[in-house]
Amino acid sequence: MSAEKVEQKQNDAKIKAIICPSMLSCDFSNLSIEAERMVKNGADWLHMDVMDGHFVPNITIGPVVIKWLRKSHENVFLDCHLMVSDPMKWLEPFAKSGANQISYHYETQRTMQEHRQIIDKILSLNMKASIAVKPKTEISESSSSSAAGDVEQAPSALQVIETFREKLHQVLIMTVEPGFGGQKFMTDQMSKVQFLRKKYPDLNIQVDGGVNVSTIDAAAKAGANVIVSGSGVFGYKEDNALKPDKAIQIMRDSVNNATN
Repeated sequence: MSAEKVEQKQNDAKIKAIICPSMLSCDFSNLSIEAERMVKNGADWLHMDVMDGHFVPNITIGPVVIKWLRKSHENVFLDCHLMVSDPMKWLEPFAKSGANQISYHYETQRTMQEHRQIIDKILSLNMKASIAVKPKTEISESSSSSAAGDVEQAPSALQVIETFREKLHQVLIMTVEPGFGGQKFMTDQMSKVQFLRKKYPDLNIQVDGGVNVSTIDAAAKAGANVIVSGSGVFGYKEDNALKPDKAIQIMRDSVNNATN
């Protein structure tokens, strides 16, 4: 392989900053307009929080909202985070509605076979697969070792990630308890990000919850490159004027500075 091709392959493998405004913080009476505003202000993806009132106490949106957002925004990447108890049930409806990526929660599947089935189903529907973990879910070598005796029946989060690394487009580390926006960023979750970044240098690692211009550096330095921010983008102000573009740029610069 030539030096030029080697360099190109290395560049292709580098992670990049991906900024994802969480539409949970938008004005839902003007969802399409708000989506367009975020895209024009520099958003890479739009993060869609789907809650069923069971896995989490809140209820938000379903496939029909994704369907109409797709109609008005044909090319935007819709990153759908399913905070639902039975994600398999909703994969086809979201695929038909136009979702690009599905994050399902590790905690909703019990066995390695169940994880295999849901990841393969997501991919078969031409969506990208992502696994999300709640703050109380451990990701470490020790957690993997403790579950080593029964990997197929009760795999740790790390064992699932290791097994399906080549199929996963992303791992989502929750930095708040899922269910409501506007919570305080949980700095202690950065150890998970650091661990995963060291183990998987080219993995997309997403953080979601309490991320804003004040907390972005901690997330970026730990190794997160996919940044979800709701009020941190929609509510960011300079001189009493809303400046979502500035918030997005600050977050992008923080990730880029940490990865270069």
